[in-house]
Parts: sequence; C-alpha cells; structure tokens
Amino acid sequence: MPFPRTSGVLLHPTSLPSRFGIGDLGSEAYRFVEFLAESRQKIWQVLPLGPTGYGNSPYMCFSAMAGNPLLISPERLQNEGLLTEEDFGDLPEFPADKVDFEKVMEVKTPLLKKACENFKKETSPKFQQRFKSFCTSKAYWLDDYALFMALRDAHEGESWHQWEPELAERDPATLEKFEQELADEIIYQKFLQFEFFRQWSDIKRFANDRHIEIVGDIPIYVAHDSADVWAHPEYFCLDEETKEPALMAGVPPDYFSATGQLWGNPIYDWENLQKDNFKWWVERFQSLLDYVDIVRIDHFRGFEAYWAVERGEETAINGEWIKAPGEALFQVIRDKFGKLPVLAEDLGLITPEVEKLRDDFEFPGMKILHFAFGSGAGNPYLPFNYERNSVVYTGTHDNDTTVGWYDKLPEHEKQGLLAYIGCVSGEGIHWDLIRLALSSIANQAIIPLQDILGLGSEARMNIPSEGEGNWEWRYLPGTLTYKEIEALRKLTETFGRA
Repeated sequence: MPFPRTSGVLLHPTSLPSRFGIGDLGSEAYRFVEFLAESRQKIWQVLPLGPTGYGNSPYMCFSAMAGNPLLISPERLQNEGLLTEEDFGDLPEFPADKVDFEKVMEVKTPLLKKACENFKKETSPKFQQRFKSFCTSKAYWLDDYALFMALRDAHEGESWHQWEPELAERDPATLEKFEQELADEIIYQKFLQFEFFRQWSDIKRFANDRHIEIVGDIPIYVAHDSADVWAHPEYFCLDEETKEPALMAGVPPDYFSATGQLWGNPIYDWENLQKDNFKWWVERFQSLLDYVDIVRIDHFRGFEAYWAVERGEETAINGEWIKAPGEALFQVIRDKFGKLPVLAEDLGLITPEVEKLRDDFEFPGMKILHFAFGSGAGNPYLPFNYERNSVVYTGTHDNDTTVGWYDKLPEHEKQGLLAYIGCVSGEGIHWDLIRLALSSIANQAIIPLQDILGLGSEARMNIPSEGEGNWEWRYLPGTLTYKEIEALRKLTETFGRA
C-alpha cells in the first residue's frame, strides 16, 4: 500500500546506549523516540527483534516469532520490583561503542533468571494472570519455542538435529516426558518472552502516541537451528536422514560478493506450505503485526523465485533459480489482514516478474543512494528515476556508512557524485545525501543514525558474507544533541515530510 510522505531513522535497539553492555528497551529507547519526535520524524525502523544465535545476526534467530531476551531492560525489571539496585553492584565495565555479546550474556542471564524467580514468588495475582493470558494468546508459537530453548540448553547448545532421534523427530511421549522434567526452564523461557513483549509494547505505544510508526523486519528465511524448523520440518527442504538442509538459501554473485552469499538456511517446501494454505506464514505475519506498524520484507525477490544451492557447496556460485508461489501467499495474507502495510526489499537481481509481484500488491520498493552513482543516467537508484511509491535510503544496515562509502569511492565516481549534488568537495557528504534522500519524490525516506551523526566505517553495522564481528555498533550516551535535532528537523520540514 502507498504511504504518506514521511521520513525516519534506521536504528536497531542493540545500538542504544546502556550500562548493561547492549542497547535495551529502557530509558535510552525512550530518549531516542523523543529525539525522533523533536526532529519531526514519523518512522523508527528496526532490524529483526528475534533471539540471535551464532554470529549474533538478527537474520539468524532461534525463532521467527520470539523476541530477543538480551533487549529486556534490567532497570525496568527493577521498576517492577523484580530486581534491586544491589543486583547491579558487580557490573563490569563494558565497551561503550560496541556490544561484547559473550560478556553481555554472562552478565544479563543471571539477572534475568533472578527476576524470573522473584516473579514466581512475589508478584501479585493480577500480574500472574497477565502472564497466563500472554502464554495462552501466544501458545501457537510460544509452547514450541519455550520447549525448544529448554531442550537446547539441556543439550549444551547442540543443534536440534543432533539430539536423540526421539526428540529430533518430536515423539509425543518423549516430548511429554521432557516437558515435565524441564518445567522450570520452560516457565523461564516464557517469562522472558512475556517481559520482552511487555517492554516492547510500552515503547511502541510511547512512539505511536508521538505519531511515530515502527517498521519491523521479517527475514524471508529462518535459521536451521530454530524452533520453527524443529517444530515444522515438513515446511522445509531437509535431508530425511540427517535433518540438515538439503537445499540452502543464498544469492548468486552480486554487489556485495563475487562468490555470492551462501546463507545456509533451509529452503522452504513451498508445496507443503501451500497445501496448508500458508498457515505458518499467516501466523508469522500475525505475530509481527501485533508489535510493529509496518513490515519490511527482507529479500522480497525470493517470493517470486529463489536461489537454491545443494548441500555440500561452499559458495553460492552453483545454484539455480526456482519459482515460488509469492502471488498466492500474499493473496492469502491480504485476505486475512486486508491491505498490507509492507515495504519490499527488492534489491539485487530484480526481474520484471519480481516487479510485477511487488506492484500488484502495491508494495513500495527500496532505493539506495549508495548504488546510484557511476553507471549513467539510466541508473534506477538516481532520484530522478524514482516512483513515488518507494522508500529511499542513503544506505542500509548492509552498506558502509555514507562517510565510509564516500572515502572508498574511486575518484571519477566522487567527481560524478559531487557534480550531481552541486558541491565542490565531499565535506559534509553525509548531510548532502540526507538532503538528496529527503528532497526526492519517494514517499518515505529512512536514514541510518550513523549517517545523521556523520560516522565513518568504524560504525558500520554489517558486512555481508562475513560471519563474525558484525552487529556490534553502539552510539555513545549524549550523542544525540540539539545540533542533530535541528539539522534533521529543518530538512524534514523543508521537503514536506513533517
């Protein structure tokens, strides 16, 4: 569906300041929303909010529907009477400008477990009833997820396909036995989800009250080591004996990698999904639309045709395109929810068929200014080639920051860029590109916070195809000043996005 002319900021909550080593849903999240409101922004875009696994990527989570417990604010647990200031007495000194995920886990896990124990012992019957109501309303995914995480901990982090066959194949009697043995751990996992979504719902309400909408992110694929694949193996292409992916997801060689990107996620068994009228996908959209206002669909082109790589390949070069039933899927979802508040991440090798699927459902596509220069006037990412029903970014979480990108451009591309924007030097290039995005005809413009702050490559969020060292960037307390608010507000009002 087309959206009003607005603008906003891309920032994942892990990048917020916090004394607990990782951004969370505490006071700094509210300060960030106030920054958005004061600068007249209408959108806060986040990355997927799920519980991350290996590599800490929000695009490789243990569940497509659960929330990340590391985002729970201990200070808000303190406000609820579940923790005390004394519980924070031995906090180590964390890096201020990045997330040390391993250290954060070591510190936050005991705090979350203590909060859960206090919840079970000391909270009011009304509070307990809210917990029970949450568990009932989310049972369609929460029961499998809580048991999966409890079993995973009991197996010291082993992937589910390495568990004993009775568990891997979900023998009912074996599941019932472990549900009883792991009852306390299952309650703990459900408590974490209750608290995450309670805190997230509060921050979303705070944003909505200030006329700011949340753009959430739905990755097309899920991790193999996830509750989704364990609970619904019939919906994925798995090897019958080993339960490992028989076909792996990825993309062929592209802008980011000469050997393509081999993500390793299992490909969907779309035939079985369609037989069930896409029930799992409908539930997935339902779970996300409960907590965000707009959905960005990652790797949208995979709903028209997807790149499939056979097991055993070490790169994504040797794969093939296979048709997907995207039209049937989105029709079912639209029949269920009405016109969909969806943004389509339509980057990469886009065909007329992908464009038709996007346009038939009126999904705005994405325009990236970092891709616009160096290939002539026909480049679709140049602003004069945009359609109104689109969303423009300077760059995304997969790009370098604008300052870092500009520093690495070949000299002839720098000169072409400067000629386009009418500047003689690249000083303040981040604000030049922000201005270019906001002045374009695209209905929505979204700017990574790193570009508003004018940061270099040290603040890059992710380098695709590199498995480690990503997703760590955080901004420092006190960084968002009147200077940034005023500069962003003026451009937003000038170009009719307020």
